[in-house]
Amino acid sequence: MAAKEWILNLAVNRWGLNKKNSVGPVSAWIRQCAPRHISDWEKFYKQKLAKFIDENRERLQQKGLPIDDPDEYLKALGQKLYVKISKVLRAEIEEVTENDCIQYIRNLVINRTFEGYQTEKETVYQQLQRQLDDLGVKIEPATDEQDRCYNVDFVIRIGSKMIGLQIKPETLEHAPEAYKWFEAQKQSHARFQKDYGGPVFMVISVVEKNGRKSIWDEENLILQIKKAIKELLEGG
Repeated sequence: MAAKEWILNLAVNRWGLNKKNSVGPVSAWIRQCAPRHISDWEKFYKQKLAKFIDENRERLQQKGLPIDDPDEYLKALGQKLYVKISKVLRAEIEEVTENDCIQYIRNLVINRTFEGYQTEKETVYQQLQRQLDDLGVKIEPATDEQDRCYNVDFVIRIGSKMIGLQIKPETLEHAPEAYKWFEAQKQSHARFQKDYGGPVFMVISVVEKNGRKSIWDEENLILQIKKAIKELLEGG
């Protein structure tokens, strides 16, 4: 049953048969109805649907949908869903080869994962830049040599000196543990400070439960970076 539900859900979303231009604004309607029982909601919905069908008569007729009865209309949507699954989806599934699946898995775990990682680092860079705009400094991508030799992803130029930034995407629950990983980079970061005059900061990018990307301990991190920038500006 779970597999069948997944297929139905996939298809109904793909062809938009659950969107308000097909079934009406159901989220708004049920709040308007505030039903105590499902029968209250069914009666209210069918009344609203009948009006919706009448107001969209010409458009729905062009789609070959019945416009005289709400029950027949819903039945027709279900039949349309069945055709999409039994003919369109089935034909597409039959076209998938073993090689398609092999290439898809490889692309998923290598190409897309890498692209997502790069995108996340770029997003964090933009967030940091906005926080530092008031100081008139610019965050720049590190050179290949700086990346290899010092383990930094971005740099901030302060005159002839630089501050390094190393971005580490991490899950929210593992963010505190990332500092252990940062400790392992201390030697290369010390070389960076010796050669460029500024410290290296680790920026932990986390994805929260709602999918939003944020910077771990952002307020404290920005304060530390700004302090280092001001010290280099005053000393330089």
